[in-house]
Amino acid sequence: MRDKLEAIKAEALAKIESAEVVSTLNDVKVAILGKKGELTQVLKSMKDVAPEDRPKVGQMVNEARQAIETALDEKTKSINRALRAEKMKRETIDVTLPGVKKLTGHRHPNQIALEDLERVFIGMGYEIVEGPEVEYDKYNFELLNIPANHPAKDEQDTFYVTKDILLRTQTSPVQARIMEKGNLPIRILSPGRVFRADEVDATHSPSFHQVEGLVIDKGITMADLKGTLAQWAKEFFGENTKVKFRPHHFPFTEPSAECDITCFKCGGKGCRVCKGSGWIEILGCGMVHPKVLRDCGIDPEVYSGFAFGIGLERVTLLKYEIDDMRLLYENDMRFLDQF
Repeated sequence: MRDKLEAIKAEALAKIESAEVVSTLNDVKVAILGKKGELTQVLKSMKDVAPEDRPKVGQMVNEARQAIETALDEKTKSINRALRAEKMKRETIDVTLPGVKKLTGHRHPNQIALEDLERVFIGMGYEIVEGPEVEYDKYNFELLNIPANHPAKDEQDTFYVTKDILLRTQTSPVQARIMEKGNLPIRILSPGRVFRADEVDATHSPSFHQVEGLVIDKGITMADLKGTLAQWAKEFFGENTKVKFRPHHFPFTEPSAECDITCFKCGGKGCRVCKGSGWIEILGCGMVHPKVLRDCGIDPEVYSGFAFGIGLERVTLLKYEIDDMRLLYENDMRFLDQF
């Protein structure tokens, strides 16, 4: 029995010493110390040993087991140390190399223009108000004095969800909702996304952004409107920017006007940006139509007001001299990184 145990022990220690990977050590452990291992089989044969010899045999088995387990543990640590040293050597970091710069995002040119625009009007006492993009026909058309037979209500121009629900074509419904509440006076700016059935090209998109302003109070006149827009134009495009009104027609304002500004590029002398005219059409505006006031529950004999609508993409293109609106939506980093 002693010779058999010594042979098992010697064989196990030899295999452990020659092992180069941990998996080999696991195989030795299972073969010698496992449930069906050689040392375990010796313990099972103890019933065949004379009673007076069992303590000695048991002690020899335990000594062999302890020697093998100690050798396994030491060899495992040795192999792991060698693997770690090799890995550290392979993964050495050169601390003199420059770090990898992380890409950080920044504001979109549309967002930059919007914040600049909002800053001007907030400085004049305006409140920023937003509303739903999916809107009722009542607020998008009816309360804004746009009759049922108006071309703007044609399905070719408007995205209808149902007969009475649509994707808003302007942010004016926000103004109608605010007027309907009757909390006067009103000074609001309503930015947001709008939708129209336009083909995509350099100046059009089925989804774009508008920023509309509304002022309702006693004694508001066309002079207040022009003064407000003149101040905005100076702060947004430059101190020397001037504005002029041209008569126009909008169903929800009367009188109505198209507002032009002197070309901020050439100062009104004529250039490529203004197509030689010295002026750039910038927005539509006018005095709020008495019928719109009345339909929204405001007495037009007591209150008056003005409204204007600015195409955000339009002023962004002009401010940064971008010649194609599609660049704002294509997510080309070569373009966006310029801002």
